[in-house]
Amino acid sequence: MNIEAGHDLGSELHLTKKQISTGLALFYVCYVIFDLPSNLIMTRLSPRVWMSRIVIGVGIIGSCLTAMKAAWSFYLLRLLLGIVIAGMWPGMAYYLTLFYPPSRTGKRIGQYFTAAQVSAAVVSLVSAGFQEMDGLGGLVGFQWMFLLYGLVGIIVGFSLLWWLPDRPLPPGEVPKREGWHKWVPQSKPALTGVDAQIHYEDLTRVYHRRRWEWRDLLAVFMDWRLWPLLLMYFGVVGVGIGVQNYATVIIRGTDKTLTGVQLSLLAAPIWIMDLIAILIVTSFSDRFHHHRALFFSVPVCIQIAGLLMTTYAGSEKNPWPRYGGLLMVGFGLGPTVPITMTWTNEVFQPRHGEVGVAAASAVVSGLGNLGSILTTYALFTGWESDAKPGRKQYRKSTLVMVGILCLSILSAVTMMLLLRFVGNGPRAKQVSSGSSTSEGEGVIVDGAARRELQERGFGRLWWSRR
Repeated sequence: MNIEAGHDLGSELHLTKKQISTGLALFYVCYVIFDLPSNLIMTRLSPRVWMSRIVIGVGIIGSCLTAMKAAWSFYLLRLLLGIVIAGMWPGMAYYLTLFYPPSRTGKRIGQYFTAAQVSAAVVSLVSAGFQEMDGLGGLVGFQWMFLLYGLVGIIVGFSLLWWLPDRPLPPGEVPKREGWHKWVPQSKPALTGVDAQIHYEDLTRVYHRRRWEWRDLLAVFMDWRLWPLLLMYFGVVGVGIGVQNYATVIIRGTDKTLTGVQLSLLAAPIWIMDLIAILIVTSFSDRFHHHRALFFSVPVCIQIAGLLMTTYAGSEKNPWPRYGGLLMVGFGLGPTVPITMTWTNEVFQPRHGEVGVAAASAVVSGLGNLGSILTTYALFTGWESDAKPGRKQYRKSTLVMVGILCLSILSAVTMMLLLRFVGNGPRAKQVSSGSSTSEGEGVIVDGAARRELQERGFGRLWWSRR
């Protein structure tokens, strides 16, 4: 922002490109470390209160970013931001399983994830306005952006205490107002009356959870199904964060004459394409939920095609086909992360229950963000030999991203084949009062899960119906 006036982040804080890459990566280091503890705490406390704490913390740290004056403060605040926001994304994936069957969370996770795409697009558009505020009140453009977004985050965080429903209670049961709970505002229940009764009968597991133990957590880590999902996430989230952080850098590589405002405006359509793909693909992935690998792999192939187009297309006189490649990458990125998180819910809830969803989603999201560390620290501005001007600028970085996307596809295919031949049966019996079983069945499941096992028609593609 405001590069022409020398009021961008690097110039104001006297940071080198390597220092900026390091600061960006430090956020994900803390995210990797604290994702799992945050999600496990959420299972023991109120999800509503914990989500509120996360958003308020992010708002406070975001506002403090306004006061950065040197590299050390940049590093410190990026570390703190990674700590306070850890658990937000996998926490929402876990939270949705309290209200929906895991195989029906793809569309909902996608709808929630669109907030990130809307935010990225809005930031790209609004940052053009913040650049026009440069110098107002003694603050440069990016300081105004951090300050106002931080204040909005704090307000939204406190509003969640009244707005966001807590985990559902059995019909007729009143929430206990004991201990610290009596100091927290009480939100309205998400379901009442007949809706609450139907939900209780269909998702009884939500209401009759047992307190998890360390051996339950160990069983999640020992489950081989965790690791292909993690590698799927590693590739797509690494590319997603790389494009998010360096979209304007890549676009500037196509045309050095573009101003900061023009770069911001050109970055926004990437995330609009991302949003469109989420809304289209995640709905179909739920309807045909037996084919998650297909709905994951096709968008990843679109990303690969877009990255290759960004790398090789166009000419010196007409570089804009490279920008078209970025739009393809944006479209391909959209559904891949929500589908990975949904597949994690779908696999681990029947096998390990509530702690399985919370722990697996946190590990997939946390360790998977090692891909973000790779793309923010090692690639683009972090890879000095790859930043030389010319047609080959950033070619090595984009090819590395193609490589990790191929790893994601390979992991998805491996997961699909292993589930088909090894299966995904529950690790232990899950008793539910809203269930029925036939003689000889080894597992008792709740009503929603039973219907999923019996589902035909739109649950399967035509070539796999029986």
